[in-house]
Amino acid sequence: MRVRWFAVTALTALAASVGAPALAQDYGRALVETNCAECHAIGVHDESAHEEAPPFRGLLRRYPVDALEEAFAQSIVTGHPDMPEFVATPEQIDAIIGYIAAIQR
Repeated sequence: MRVRWFAVTALTALAASVGAPALAQDYGRALVETNCAECHAIGVHDESAHEEAPPFRGLLRRYPVDALEEAFAQSIVTGHPDMPEFVATPEQIDAIIGYIAAIQR
């Protein structure tokens, strides 16, 4: 009985962890839709509404991932003109970076 319980628990945990990246990417997309999409292209094919706001699909070609993480961790206070300050939690940063990584072209 104990072995069966352990196996079920392990499989449940494994199933949850397999879905976690997709959920984090969905959360990251929701965050950038709310906080960034007014100026930045946040999808694979769209264009940025603000000419100085780089599309997210190319950010990792322009900046190393650790530089993006640091920028989010310290609140993005520099960027294109008129860019509002954005403060994110570590979990939000992970989700945003995961989403950005998923859409790179």
